Amino acid sequence: MDLEYTDERVIPELMNPRSGILLEHIARYEFAKRFVKGRVLDIACGVGYGADILLDGPQEEEIEEIVGLDISKESIEYAKYMYGFLKTKFYVQDITQDNLPVTYGIFDTIVCFETIEHLVDDYSFIKSLQKLLKPMGTLIISTPFGKGRGIPCSNPYHIHQYKEGEFLDLLSVFSKVDMYKQIDQIIEKPIENKKYYIMVAVCFN
Repeated sequence: MDLEYTDERVIPELMNPRSGILLEHIARYEFAKRFVKGRVLDIACGVGYGADILLDGPQEEEIEEIVGLDISKESIEYAKYMYGFLKTKFYVQDITQDNLPVTYGIFDTIVCFETIEHLVDDYSFIKSLQKLLKPMGTLIISTPFGKGRGIPCSNPYHIHQYKEGEFLDLLSVFSKVDMYKQIDQIIEKPIENKKYYIMVAVCFN
């Protein structure tokens, strides 16, 4: 199946396996493995490779199913072709719609990587994610650092690139938020004076 690679769509099969962008994306899913269980939602899943990573390892026994949603029909067709396993389901879906809990139910875990910065109404989207989570559910969400919410940046696809305080304010609807930061393939609790490029938050409902 042919699919065009773009800077905003990671397709492992079409990329150099040593690509920094690819390895950073893989690292986020590897990080998420320690949190995933039950029904898992990969929102804005792209071509679905994240489900393959999440199901690779002993935590697979804790996963009931992984539902992947993306607005791109060709990405979802590719996901079904490449990663259509017993525990995976992929659907074409506008993730900003407010009827997702009715259509797909609620989840124990949600992963949402490199998505929130693309959305105009980021606060409404976060509230929608909260409604998709079961009580005591977990959201793992990432976004790049930037000059500030709504401030234009070098990436034309990004509406927002947050400062840390803005990102934490966005996530304040959750009962607890643990902040991690990423540089290259390393995701860790922040070390003072160390430069990072990506924020990765683990949010508890």
